Amino acid sequence: TAVMIVCFVFVSFIKCSCTEDVIFQGPRWRTQPSDLILPINSPDHQATITCEAEGIPSPQYRWSLNGTAIDLGSDYRRHMSGGSLIIRNLDKDQDTGIYQCMAFNTWGSILSRRASIQFAYLENFKTQSVRSAVNVREGQGVVLLCGAPPHSGELTFAWIFNEYPYSVQQDSRRFVSQETGSLYIAKVEPSDVGNYTCVVNNTVTKEKVLSSPTPLVLRSDGKKKLLLAFLFSFFEIRLFLLCSPVPEISWRRTSGVPFPSKVKMKNSNAVLEVPNFQQEDAGTYECIAENRRGKNVARGRISFHAKPQWFQTVADTAKSIEENLFWECKASGKPKPSYSWLKNGEQLMVEGRVQIENGALSITALNLSDSGMYQCVAENKHGSIYSSAQLMVLASAPSFSRSPLKALLKARSGSEVTLECKPQASPPAISLWKKGNEILQRSERITLSPNGTLKIANVTKRDAGGYMCIAKNQFGTASTTGTLLVTEPTRITMRPTNMEIIVGESIVLPCQIAYDPALDVSFSWAFNGQLIDFQRDSDHFERVGGTISGDLMIRNIQLNHGGKYVCVIDTDVESLSTSAILVVKGPPGPPDKVAVEEITDSTAQLSWTPGSDNGSPITSYIIQARTPFTVGWQAVDTVPEVISGNMLTATVVSLNAWVEYEFRVVARNAVGLGEPSPASAKTRTEDAVPDTAPTDVGGGGGAKSELVITWEPLPEELQNGEDFGYIVALRPVGTVTWTRAIISTPGASRYVFRNDTIQPFSPFDIKVGAYNKRGEGPFSSIATVFSAEEVPSVAPKRVGARSLSASQIEVIWEALPGLPERVLGYEVVYWEDGTKPDTIGKVRITGNYTQVNITGLKADTAYYLSVAAFNTAGPGPQSAPINSTTKKPPPDRGPLNIQWSMIGSTLTLHWDPVVTMETESKVTGYLVGPSPTQSSDSSSDLTTAELSLSASDNYLIQIKVLSEGGEGMASEPIHIHKLSMGARGSGASRLRRLPSPTVLISALLYFIW
Repeated sequence: TAVMIVCFVFVSFIKCSCTEDVIFQGPRWRTQPSDLILPINSPDHQATITCEAEGIPSPQYRWSLNGTAIDLGSDYRRHMSGGSLIIRNLDKDQDTGIYQCMAFNTWGSILSRRASIQFAYLENFKTQSVRSAVNVREGQGVVLLCGAPPHSGELTFAWIFNEYPYSVQQDSRRFVSQETGSLYIAKVEPSDVGNYTCVVNNTVTKEKVLSSPTPLVLRSDGKKKLLLAFLFSFFEIRLFLLCSPVPEISWRRTSGVPFPSKVKMKNSNAVLEVPNFQQEDAGTYECIAENRRGKNVARGRISFHAKPQWFQTVADTAKSIEENLFWECKASGKPKPSYSWLKNGEQLMVEGRVQIENGALSITALNLSDSGMYQCVAENKHGSIYSSAQLMVLASAPSFSRSPLKALLKARSGSEVTLECKPQASPPAISLWKKGNEILQRSERITLSPNGTLKIANVTKRDAGGYMCIAKNQFGTASTTGTLLVTEPTRITMRPTNMEIIVGESIVLPCQIAYDPALDVSFSWAFNGQLIDFQRDSDHFERVGGTISGDLMIRNIQLNHGGKYVCVIDTDVESLSTSAILVVKGPPGPPDKVAVEEITDSTAQLSWTPGSDNGSPITSYIIQARTPFTVGWQAVDTVPEVISGNMLTATVVSLNAWVEYEFRVVARNAVGLGEPSPASAKTRTEDAVPDTAPTDVGGGGGAKSELVITWEPLPEELQNGEDFGYIVALRPVGTVTWTRAIISTPGASRYVFRNDTIQPFSPFDIKVGAYNKRGEGPFSSIATVFSAEEVPSVAPKRVGARSLSASQIEVIWEALPGLPERVLGYEVVYWEDGTKPDTIGKVRITGNYTQVNITGLKADTAYYLSVAAFNTAGPGPQSAPINSTTKKPPPDRGPLNIQWSMIGSTLTLHWDPVVTMETESKVTGYLVGPSPTQSSDSSSDLTTAELSLSASDNYLIQIKVLSEGGEGMASEPIHIHKLSMGARGSGASRLRRLPSPTVLISALLYFIW
């Protein structure tokens, strides 16, 4: 009894999960047969009924005709291609009927839907030369019957009037029914009299036959009646009126239910069209036709019929042996469908374990023989449909191959552990749990579920160890084992805190833990609910720290980095998180909608809307302006002078009149200046009288009897309006009356006043003002200028010249005695040859000088020179020309074969003399010297020199030729190092001209021939 109690308490019946991952491989349809209507005299004499299924192994096929299996082995006309049936040499008597395809493999068989083969034909009308005449009164309606001959296949109808090709055209009076072929004529007219022939076409065979003519004649007796013809088709109801005059027509349903919106009226309400006819459209329809001769009513009932349509089908199912099966299929249709069930293509009969009721199939205590292909068949007189499914009955010993226990399961101390025992077994297995060798029993902390799941609540270290689940059914026993490891809880030792930070800074959000070393740990961060991708966002985000740290570094923080950051710590046994809010402060965003509300000649009232404060309240605003005359944006003066952060209006002052301005606003907060707003619309200030006088007023000079007045023009931004110009006022010094002149050119900077009475070099008071169309502005302060003076009247005397070198001539003259004209200085003009060329040389010196050196001349060239005195009126008469020839050029070679010796601090130099050529100036001496600045000694020998040098410096020694034409080429430099004292050497023979700045600085020697 004790053993029985233990089994009762601790044994679980595990529901098998054997149906998971079951692959159903029975046949299923890809393509099913369809009805065929073939011309009875088909030119290719062959038909193909398609049939294709899939499954593993690939299905095979059988065909039946009218319920009888087709023996393809003995039938030479029929054969299969894949699953499709091909029939050759078609025969109407042998091949007409209902065909059905069966597909089967090792899992079972299924039947296709039924498909028919029919042969279309059209026979001739019965022989009759002329049909009986139809008599009708004028204005009355008539129906001419066609009476189609024997046929198969869809027909179309037409009528010929009298003879071909005159066919009857359908209109408001004529209608040909494509259901019966009858011709309806309303309100017969005399022109309708004649012979009518019905033409019947078979749309399948393309055959056409004609009836015998039907004569239509008029009669004149009797009264006219209101007659109605009521016609039906699949989607419309036609009322044809055989009466005159044409009546008014209306429609209704006898049930009183109004027509839905899809119903349409056509042909003056003679046609009622009901698209997409459904069950709810069925019923009795009534047509009322009424004219002045009377009223008539026609009724017709329309019934709804439809072949079955599935709205619940069966699906492939896997069941364990001894389980129960319940399948149900449901279909709509009119009449209501009946149901039957097939197994492997054979009718399934009700018996014992198998029950069928209204489309529901139930099989109890399944066994292996119940496996197979099942089909639910729904059928009414309009057709049948099939729903197929495979039943797999499974029987197997328990197996944990697909769902073994984890070899190592980790759990946090204090948590709940779930160990699942899910063997694959059919029928379900009985299971029990063991820890080590001990069978587990239910307790306050241990739960054993009926499905085999073991749950341990509030796990402790004592629960760690090996666990085994044992499963058993009548086919065998299996077990699975795993080890439970209980770990210490993970703790967060350092959390991130809420922070405020400035744009552009960098921070580290800490996230550090203490954890059980047996656990695998990973860190991740989420920002505003989205996981941070450290590779994609590496410009700003980086995870730093080691295995116990998941710190997040955020570099160069931007405004869009403000939000909630969550550090998520995942271990094998739990997930922890900690979060912080990061507030990013930055300069304010740009204000918007800057508008000029009011503008004068010097002020503009502005308004704007604030931008984002970006985490720090706006403390003030700055207004900037731009004009066509400024370089970029400039801060402007405002009222109030300081615009506080809660103000959204201000007045700009000190603007220039008649200038087009743009304004923008910049906000400031504790972080700094933000981005500027978009510019306002361009707005021009009002015009005003000029408020600025021209500057730099002066003048003087000019021609005889002229007073030249100059000033700095006012820039356009200071002109204050249109029609701008200048007013020049002048008067002789000591007088009172001003003479005024108007200059209308805005850019003018000079005015010349001419008057023959003006004495040379007379002083005048002058002032210059500005004006525009609004009036005159202020004048400048008064300045004194002199009128034009006359040029000196006498040329200088005792002019002489001498050549100083190959490029320089000295010119001298006598100063002029006191003249009535002023002399400001002298001007020397020089030129080559005996006549003055277009371009001449000119040297001007200011002051009472009587000598000047003219440089930059050509060597060995004759020059003519002339001197004149000048003042502001220009140069006076020139002196008589004199001439002077520049000297020959100096030699273009430096001294060669330089020998030197150093004894103590004395440097001795020897060199070969330079021999001049005919075209060169005579050598007059040599220039010898050291560099840097050190003293040098003289030598009396023409090609020898001695220099006293300091032993603590380095020297660069060069020898240069001196001649009447000037300095010649220097020798190759000699480098004397301070460590070379007591040495000797010789210079190279290369020639090199030193730039003039390197010419020796120390004392130099001249050796004169």
